[in-house]
Amino acid sequence: MPAERLLPTQEAEDLIALVKEIARDELKPHAADAEENEKFPRDAFRLLGRSGLLGLPYSEEFGGGDQPYEVYLQALEEVASAWMTVAVGLSVHVMSCYGLATFGTREQQDRWLPEMLEGELLGGYALSEVQAGSDPAAMSTRAVRQGTDYVVNGTKAWITHAGAADFYTLMARTSPDAGRGISCFLAPGEADGLTAATPERKMGLTGSITAQLAFDDVRFGADRLIGNEGDGLKIALSALDSGRLGIAACAVGLAQAALDEAVAYAKTRTQFGRPIIEFQGLEFLLADMAAAVESARATYISAARRRDRGLPFRQQASIAKLVATDAAMKVTTDAVQVLGGAGYTRDFPVERYMREAKVLQIFEGTNQIQRLVIGRGLR
Repeated sequence: MPAERLLPTQEAEDLIALVKEIARDELKPHAADAEENEKFPRDAFRLLGRSGLLGLPYSEEFGGGDQPYEVYLQALEEVASAWMTVAVGLSVHVMSCYGLATFGTREQQDRWLPEMLEGELLGGYALSEVQAGSDPAAMSTRAVRQGTDYVVNGTKAWITHAGAADFYTLMARTSPDAGRGISCFLAPGEADGLTAATPERKMGLTGSITAQLAFDDVRFGADRLIGNEGDGLKIALSALDSGRLGIAACAVGLAQAALDEAVAYAKTRTQFGRPIIEFQGLEFLLADMAAAVESARATYISAARRRDRGLPFRQQASIAKLVATDAAMKVTTDAVQVLGGAGYTRDFPVERYMREAKVLQIFEGTNQIQRLVIGRGLR
């Protein structure tokens, strides 16, 4: 990772030092085996919870870390450089807490938020459906009010932590009125009628559970409605703005790990009697990789600083997500090229990094959607 970060406080520097230590000693040694054998790292998330990392950007009043997004994202980047599945899971958990933390009533926050932020609970974000991915307003999952309860029916798709999460931030339709008919709920992870399908067989992030989540007459109290009926799409899009910054930070961490691996290999691999890093063709390739990583990091930090200052950041979040994830795809691919034939084998992690990078261009809004958001901001 970069030798020095420009952090705002000594507390932030101490926090990043702690995260680096956890990432190096507790996460990275287990990543390759867990990904190879598709083992969900539940214990890693428990470790993050005990270390105070599951609620970093939220209020200390409710058990969070009270850190600005600028600091939280750099901590997330450190996790991503060690184990991408855990970093993405951390980002999803933080996004899953967003609805309650930002739009919930004080009573709701007092009741549920501390346990979500400071304990061993893990969250999921249930927005997408098979026919409602880039167009969330097209969702068909319904929540019908019955007395003091809501009853939910429908199927969500591509849900990270499906079946393993302790709670889900759920978006469901409460009226037929397109975008204004969607509401947000804090759904319990264990409820009668809630089941997860067989996990998807993915090309990367194989340690992370991704599956469909079926709601069959799932009943929970109306006190789990976040905001008002009809606020769901507004809450979802607001959460995604912040979530995209999380994915941008994950992408930078992955790209940094690939760059580090490529540089280390190029320093020790010799051809024609000298290390291959001394050949200008390869040196220039590594230089472009380093420039891409630094540029992407600066982009997400700049967007985070706008968020921290209460400025509009939707367009900047989309730019950061687009730039960082495209950079990760290129840098990881180039890392495989630097290692040559060795890079194409599972003896080195760069082939896994390349597979993991691809999905970053797809989830939290495809990069085509990011271009749409950015373009609309220019009108």
